[in-house]
Amino acid sequence: MKIMAVCGSGLGSSFMLEMNVQQILAELGLGGIEVEHTDLSSATPADADVFIATKDIAEGMGHLGEVIVIDSIIDMDGIRVKLKDVLEQKGLL
Repeated sequence: MKIMAVCGSGLGSSFMLEMNVQQILAELGLGGIEVEHTDLSSATPADADVFIATKDIAEGMGHLGEVIVIDSIIDMDGIRVKLKDVLEQKGLL
């Protein structure tokens, strides 16, 4: 499985979100899930199984497929809850 963190420019915000997702996956004891980051204009549906982004850009991501919409890239609890929901739906937890 691959998760792609997305932001407007593909630099700081998406990289921070990528690191936070990796930390949560490690806390959950999940390996084998690839996490990367990119900017919205470069993202394609083939890039990942699941995309994660803040609600301010999520409206423009409908063409990508499954998107986890979060309120803040620094709200670890919020990211954890939404990420766990998707992982449970996919049978990974």
